[in-house]
Amino acid sequence: MKSYETGNLRNIGIIGHSGSGKTMFTESILYTTKAIDRLGMVEEGNTVSDYETEEKKRKISVATSIATCEWEDVKINIIDTPGYPDFIGEMIEGLRAVDVAVINVSGTSGVKVGTEKAWKYVNKIRLPRAFFINKLDRENSDFKKVLEQLKNKFGISVAPIQYPIGVEENFRGVINVITSKAKVYNSQDKVMEDAEIPIELIKSVEECKKMIMEAVAETDEELLEKYLSEGVLDENEIYHGLINGCNEGEIAPVMCGSSLKGIGIETVLEDIDFCFPSPKNHEAIKAYKVEDGSEVDVKINVNEPFCAIVFKTIADPFVGKLSIFKVMSGKIKNDTFIYNSNKNKEEKIGNLYFLRGKTQIPTKEVIAGDIGAVSKLMYTSTGDTICDPVRKIAFKNIEYPIPNMAMAVIPKNKGDEDKISSGLNKLLEEDPTFKIERDLENAEVIIKGLGETHLEIIGSKLKSKFGTEVILNTPKIPYRETIVGIADVQGKHKKQSGGHGQYGDVVIKFEKRKDGEDELLFVDEVVGGAVPRQYIPAVEKGLRECVAHGVLAGYPVIKLSATLHDGSYHPVDSSEMAFKVAASLAFKKGLEEAKSVLLEPIMQVEVIVPPENMGEVIADINKKRGKVLGMENYEDFEKVIAEVPEAEMFKYATDLKSLTATRGSYSLAFKKYEEVPEIEAKKIIEKAKNID
Repeated sequence: MKSYETGNLRNIGIIGHSGSGKTMFTESILYTTKAIDRLGMVEEGNTVSDYETEEKKRKISVATSIATCEWEDVKINIIDTPGYPDFIGEMIEGLRAVDVAVINVSGTSGVKVGTEKAWKYVNKIRLPRAFFINKLDRENSDFKKVLEQLKNKFGISVAPIQYPIGVEENFRGVINVITSKAKVYNSQDKVMEDAEIPIELIKSVEECKKMIMEAVAETDEELLEKYLSEGVLDENEIYHGLINGCNEGEIAPVMCGSSLKGIGIETVLEDIDFCFPSPKNHEAIKAYKVEDGSEVDVKINVNEPFCAIVFKTIADPFVGKLSIFKVMSGKIKNDTFIYNSNKNKEEKIGNLYFLRGKTQIPTKEVIAGDIGAVSKLMYTSTGDTICDPVRKIAFKNIEYPIPNMAMAVIPKNKGDEDKISSGLNKLLEEDPTFKIERDLENAEVIIKGLGETHLEIIGSKLKSKFGTEVILNTPKIPYRETIVGIADVQGKHKKQSGGHGQYGDVVIKFEKRKDGEDELLFVDEVVGGAVPRQYIPAVEKGLRECVAHGVLAGYPVIKLSATLHDGSYHPVDSSEMAFKVAASLAFKKGLEEAKSVLLEPIMQVEVIVPPENMGEVIADINKKRGKVLGMENYEDFEKVIAEVPEAEMFKYATDLKSLTATRGSYSLAFKKYEEVPEIEAKKIIEKAKNID
């Protein structure tokens, strides 16, 4: 691959609703630019960007992939991101490296939830964006209808720079609105050829060009003055204005075509070259100096000291860890030493690569604005800044959504625990949107993700990448027990079996703690030496061991106060062990008399929902034994604050997607323990006894 200057680079991220044709769009660009010699198909599992086992099996993208290609004098780095909501973290990290986001929209289904989410996110991070209306060769596709949807939904900044020739099965070409040049598809030779604009489309193309000139003029005072006085702008002025307008987020160019047939892809490439900003146009990025924390602006400039952000990591058990980065300034070469600002460690850079799916293309250097990869960095992980030691700076960390859906990971084969732990930690390096927790109480490894499919794929990757099979189960719920009454009981342990006997006698008052604390409160009110001082710690120790297992279903006992106020002893047969046993006898008797009850964890839930889905979401919370505490406005949505038992929330990610057509989101936090309703408690206690 030849060398390119920063101004001749284009970094584009392909985003949008799942099923809108993002992977085929990437594939078609690679094929048109001759980066590949055969057009792969998602259905056949042989595309460049969907190369993981799960992607081939499920026919969806589950990971962001990078593919580089060349078009005339421009190098294009394509970042193909998943559209499925469980993998939004992949989109977030991929967009950290791009200069323009191309939002794919299906010509048949139009604007969907994923389109809206993509637009909202690029607005949030102030990233230039464009649209590609795909699948125009399909039945029921309608360019005009989808364009109108885009304008109604996202405003007048939406400007069509291309126009289709033909509809549905007769879709055969694309017109470049700015140059007024058309290309049509030669189905026999399977190539695009220059053609005249059909007479019936001239008026529509002129209207589109007028829309573009108006949008461009609004971004620049000089262009506006000329447009108002002359009523027209030339091609160079339009292209210059488009680049600036796109870069500022004031214009969203709209392109169109068919990825499957390759119709319009050449025109798309022309516009990527002429209309899209290069990394040089990117606004300065905020960073901070490691030494004093002061802020610094980093402009993409090859003449500045080297710095880069690692935006993705691939964990491969055979090749090792592959760190993918975008150079923000300077350049990096093979066999050099760099500094990791986040880990305060020095790293040795070995061989550098450009990526095309899983294919690694060796290179001697990666310059400012370009995207490269390096293998086997020891300390570096996703989100880290690597830089020249002469300028130690760090960029802001990537912000990921918090995973809330939990599953327990159970080994299918005994002895695989270490392999599972190792595999999960390596997968964590490439996917920061899931968490690993260890539930010591129930001896379970818990993984948390963004949805059911997300967790299933983590389980599948453990098998395909690390050779260990697991079962994903609903985690055990950390129930607790407490008492609601008061009991004053005696626990007496007396045993004679030849030689020294065993004697311990205690009288303990059990009641619920009034201060609300969970831990056992032990109170010593013994007077007159009824229980000698040396045995009182043994009584407390015995009780603390007992609270680990309650009398109903064996769950830990909380909010318990135990007051030792009387007892008796034997001068020869009493011992610490005897008093521990006496305490345990008192504990069991006391909890039964004071009426033990079962408690369940209650979670505070905050649900962000579209206003039209409020009724269904609140009804579902009520069905889950939840209590709605309040509602408030949240941007264009509504926030519902509620308390819901944890037992009802394990599948909530799936339920909420169904209720809100994937528009809703939620967060969970432990709030308190509450008594389980009697009917539910009976089921839990019965289940616990059957397990025992």
